[in-house]
Amino acid sequence: MSHSLVLRAFCALLLSSLPSLSATASRDERPNVLLIVVDDLGYNDVGFQGGRDIPTPHLDRLAASGVRCTSGYVSYPVCSPSRAGFITGRYQQRFGHEFNPRWNPASQIDGLPLTEKTIADVLRGAGYATAAIGKWHLGAHPQFHPNRRGFDEFYGFLGGGHRFLPGSHVDVEVGAGKKMETHADAEHASPMLRNGTEEPEPPELTTKLGEEAAASIARHASRSKPWFLYLSFNAPHTPLQARADMLKKFAHIADERRRTYAAMMATVDEAVGRTLGALDATGQRSRTLVFFFSDNGGPMTKRNANASNNGVLRGQKGDVFEGGIRVPFLVSWPDRLPAGRTYDAPVISLDVLPTALAAAGAKRDPELPPLDGVNLIPFLTGENKTVPHERLYWRMDYGAAFAVREGKWKWFRTYENLAQLYDLDADPGEKTDLATRHPDVATRLATAAADWNRGLAAPVWVNNPFGGFINLPGPSAKPAAP
Repeated sequence: MSHSLVLRAFCALLLSSLPSLSATASRDERPNVLLIVVDDLGYNDVGFQGGRDIPTPHLDRLAASGVRCTSGYVSYPVCSPSRAGFITGRYQQRFGHEFNPRWNPASQIDGLPLTEKTIADVLRGAGYATAAIGKWHLGAHPQFHPNRRGFDEFYGFLGGGHRFLPGSHVDVEVGAGKKMETHADAEHASPMLRNGTEEPEPPELTTKLGEEAAASIARHASRSKPWFLYLSFNAPHTPLQARADMLKKFAHIADERRRTYAAMMATVDEAVGRTLGALDATGQRSRTLVFFFSDNGGPMTKRNANASNNGVLRGQKGDVFEGGIRVPFLVSWPDRLPAGRTYDAPVISLDVLPTALAAAGAKRDPELPPLDGVNLIPFLTGENKTVPHERLYWRMDYGAAFAVREGKWKWFRTYENLAQLYDLDADPGEKTDLATRHPDVATRLATAAADWNRGLAAPVWVNNPFGGFINLPGPSAKPAAP
């Protein structure tokens, strides 16, 4: 028998043994948890949201296998604070993580405060194997490293962005007005890490992240213990770079930026397909709870614009308008959740941690501060006919803007200090301000925002929007009131 035939026979024998391994008395019946997050995705840029120019068959299949949350939100319209929220299950303003941290591996300030416990901390404490793959953006100092925040394994990069093609040059602008200067960005060329060891950059980053996720899933197929995998893409965030073969598929798109964005998003879909394929091949799909969403809305015209499309939603990344905080949001668990369902009540990324904990039968230390998210499972199955949240809240840039959603109502105070009120059921594009027609609703939600704000902390650091970073004087600093 040839070497190739022997290898095929061995692989077939190994795969055929997986069901019997999983059926042994030692099998842990708790579900796996897979959290897939993409970066700066436009609301209308996937097929299951109605997008047509970028085919996303694997994400569409994921949507068909579970529940699409039509009012799915993140807790902040910018990358790092959003991630700090869902990885802790708490509004990130409660612990001062309100701005993107600067890229400074020497800083012991710029990162997820060490007082906070992550979803990986809790699940690992409950006996789960834990892994993070891709973008971290929760601090570059060694004390913030994923291996020190609950993750057994890490492959990826510590910053907020990274080039997709090795050796490519990425520029950033620093300064303000006429003093703007362009510099090569060390963050985007930072080392790829496997745990604490540097590795060469892959031929194309998004493809590699999908390969790493599939490999991680295969390694844990024996079910000696359940696993939690955080798959964190930095696509389709800038820089706009894509594989040549993917660019050819979208040659018909005239706009070069949109063409590259489409190629990047198609590569994300391919990587998600590879990840889900590993679940199928190893017999783990039905018992894996999967979440998918973007960390914030698409930046259509602002700095780092990526040619995304937020559809009917007003605003974009960096706004408390719907285009900044409302994102494509999926939850799939074939063993427990209905397939092909939509759920319209507001949910938020803060719900990931308590949902995963409830599914795993895990408990947090009761001495820890309470979570802001809730377990979504009984709402998504229809067992609980009420809504998950009475209200959802946002505070942007330490009080420069606030927002509250209560049922169909969305109230916010803009950067210009103008309070507005919208009926999102009738007006998802936030075009018609109803504050003067419903002053009682506007007053009620403004009061709720002020009450919520009193329980928040001052930011640990402040990100100057012109590219510099300054520290606040301390907890005594006061935000603008709602």
